[in-house]
Amino acid sequence: MDKSYRPEDIEQRTYERWEERGWFAPSGDGDPYCIMIPPPNVTGTLHMGHAFQDTIMDALTRFYRMQGRRALWQPGMDHAGIATQMVVERILNADGKSKHDLGRDRFVERVWQWKEESGGMIAKQTRRLGASVDWSRDRFTMDDGCSEAVKRVFIDLYEEGLIYRGKRLVNWDPVLHTALSDLEVLSEDEPGKLWHFRYPLASGEGHLVVATTRPETMLGDSAVAVHPDDERYTHLIGQHVVLPIVGRRIPIIADEYVDPEFGTGCVKMTPAHDFNDYEIGVRHDLGVYNILTDDATLNDEVPEAYRGLDRFVARDKIVAEFEALGLLEKIEDYTVKIPRGDRSHAIVEPYLTDQWYVKIEPLAKPAIEAVETGKIRFVPENWSKTYFEWMYNIQDWCISRQLWWGHRVPAWYDDDGKVYVGHDEDDVREKHGLGADISLRQDDDVLDTWFSSALWPFSTLGWPEKTTALDEFYPGNVLVTGFDIIFFWVARMIMMGIKFMGDVPFHEVYIHGLIRDQDGQKMSKSKGNVLDPLDLIDGIDLETLVAKRTAGMMQSHLAPQIEKATREHFPDGIDAYGCDALRMTFAALATTGRDIRFDVGRIEGYKNFCNKLWNAARYVLMNTETLDEGDVEFSAADRWIRARLDETTRAMHRHIAAYRLDLAAHAIYEFTWREFCDWYLELSKPVLQSDESDAALQRGTRRTLIDTLEAILRLLHPLMPFITEEIWAQVAARAGIEGDTIMLRPYPEPDDDAIDESAAEDIEWVKQFILGIRQIRGEMDISPGKALPVLLQHASSGDRERADRNALLLQRVGRVASINILGNDDEPPAAATALLGDMRLLVPMKGIIDVEAERARLDKQMDKTRAELAKANGKLSNEKFVNNAPAAVVTQERERVVEFEKTITQLQEQLQKLDELA
Repeated sequence: MDKSYRPEDIEQRTYERWEERGWFAPSGDGDPYCIMIPPPNVTGTLHMGHAFQDTIMDALTRFYRMQGRRALWQPGMDHAGIATQMVVERILNADGKSKHDLGRDRFVERVWQWKEESGGMIAKQTRRLGASVDWSRDRFTMDDGCSEAVKRVFIDLYEEGLIYRGKRLVNWDPVLHTALSDLEVLSEDEPGKLWHFRYPLASGEGHLVVATTRPETMLGDSAVAVHPDDERYTHLIGQHVVLPIVGRRIPIIADEYVDPEFGTGCVKMTPAHDFNDYEIGVRHDLGVYNILTDDATLNDEVPEAYRGLDRFVARDKIVAEFEALGLLEKIEDYTVKIPRGDRSHAIVEPYLTDQWYVKIEPLAKPAIEAVETGKIRFVPENWSKTYFEWMYNIQDWCISRQLWWGHRVPAWYDDDGKVYVGHDEDDVREKHGLGADISLRQDDDVLDTWFSSALWPFSTLGWPEKTTALDEFYPGNVLVTGFDIIFFWVARMIMMGIKFMGDVPFHEVYIHGLIRDQDGQKMSKSKGNVLDPLDLIDGIDLETLVAKRTAGMMQSHLAPQIEKATREHFPDGIDAYGCDALRMTFAALATTGRDIRFDVGRIEGYKNFCNKLWNAARYVLMNTETLDEGDVEFSAADRWIRARLDETTRAMHRHIAAYRLDLAAHAIYEFTWREFCDWYLELSKPVLQSDESDAALQRGTRRTLIDTLEAILRLLHPLMPFITEEIWAQVAARAGIEGDTIMLRPYPEPDDDAIDESAAEDIEWVKQFILGIRQIRGEMDISPGKALPVLLQHASSGDRERADRNALLLQRVGRVASINILGNDDEPPAAATALLGDMRLLVPMKGIIDVEAERARLDKQMDKTRAELAKANGKLSNEKFVNNAPAAVVTQERERVVEFEKTITQLQEQLQKLDELA
């Protein structure tokens, strides 16, 4: 093996070998195990959330593959309708063109071209993350097979009456010119105004005051509503007001929806531009006046002076006209919940338009029952409450989008507007007996991206054809996803799976948290805290990082802000850590919380772990060059490490099965670093390097070294596939293990025969003995290499037996020159002390240290530390420093004070020990 671990020399060639050999495909005759990848959007590159999620799915896939299951991790990508169309339109706009310049067919061709470019990047990144997906089954939501499934589902649901077309209010994005689902609208509080307008009574006897946050919509008012029990207005119910500016007479109606405490208790009703008003309008048979165009400008339904105006220009003009008419009561500052499209960030308008809908209640009922009865289990379980909350209140699903990129609605219209649904135009003509003389026009809309994604668990396996893949891998075992798409995707897959496959699409839903930065902040370019997983794997210098983040930005005015934030977060660029260190970090962070805080400092620690493992492997291989046959005897240390390996193996099985990769990562890390490397390798040296050691005992230690390392590699492989594959190839050859790859070797199983409480107690005693001696060395500043005499006081018979039995280990590992036992009446000399149970470990100081020289050294260190403490306290007592220095600098100074105080306490304890020795 090379002297140092270099992931850049290992990872890509290893992955290419895995893929070329076809080892990611299901193999063997075990039970099937299937995970469907949440298909990443084709709109760009994989981010930290993808890398985190992929690590979890790959760890599960590799774990169950090694357990002999026929494991399939199904890959693929989503066409991401709105997001992808936006990206390509921006590219065209940068060249001074629009989609209309190309026309629909050429624009769609242009998107396919872009998809091939972007999709290739995503596939490359997925490979760099070590994902063991079966590339031979790679799918795309708009490939021929998935498209066929979409058409089949649409037609079947339409023919059952579960898909219908209707004119209803939708969330309308005036920038993208498409309807949005409620889930695609982000509503946040923003500062606004509350305008109070006077509407004159038609009788001429006064007016009503209505309050509104959207003055422009008053041109479409069809009533004023009051609460039926509001005594201020009961005498006016049934009368009319005259709508200012428009001059239309509109009724005063009573409805319990009205909140008497809001504004004046009088609410203007605009059924065409407010969801609640629409429902009230249906109940009271109100007129519906649509005053907006697709662009959110005012149309011909409004007075001529307002036609063609932008909605917000019209707002200002209306307020001014009310004021001129003496009908503006007052204006108040008001916090308004503003709905914005999650892609365009444009303010969304409730808009009356024809759309396609799925009648959702018949599909939702069995999907609710599937979770209630335990056919599907959420992990953690509390996420089922979120699922139920949405499902119990689910509304019909608007599935049409006014886009060009996506699955076009398989519906055609004749000249009279009659609709025909079918596979294609020929199918429609044949099905309905339409001759060539009947002109047909296909619906221009496409289907919501989530419609095709809802079919992912079975469309990817070949449905609607009957395939062996469907028989074997549907339903899948687990869906791994973030909580943010439980509604978008998880619920809809469950509904569609039960409807078309007659069974749930998966049995468990593992919900993980969302990746944030070390301070819990959302990662974003503008904050400069966003991370590209490949930058963490390969490293990147600061200037390249800045150029990468600011190049080709559509919002170029943000470039200086992004550059500044990037330089603050990563002043030295990003070091190269390799894929395994990144994956181990993700695994360690995979807790059950909503937010996952990613600190680059942690990945540094796991890179060190890789180095530790590499160096341990070099030691093992150097000391197992001869694994000769003959009698084998296992020492207490051998039996102890085998017992601890068994405990760790049990923990890994338990934690991975429970989706607690964080606990699994901790268990294997602690065992590998703290017990195998820090202790067992050291405990093996006296046996292997001593001329006094029995040959059978040496064989036992060599066999334990190679067996334990090989098992560690298999235990670690699902989390750290590259380094384990590289080391295992050499270890397996040395150990005589057959096989071409670690990924197809069996995962270690618990072994009852490995349990050895006697050895565990023995070695725990040895460890505490050595740690006690090391503590004395540290406190008294004694060189680690100096052999020390040790006296045992109050030693039991068991202590004496263990000291005798493990003398070689204590001498070589603990650097102990001699061990003598004090009698009950013996007076101990001046000595440094450590405790081991009831026994005292004594190291006589005579001849070991010069007490006065040590006191002088400690006094000098004490004076220096007190001076630094006074300096730091002086800064913190200065109000100018505390108020004006950056918060991070003040925090650092406070931490220094704590550290100095801790050091002073430790020095005082050491001086006290010297006094005891004097």
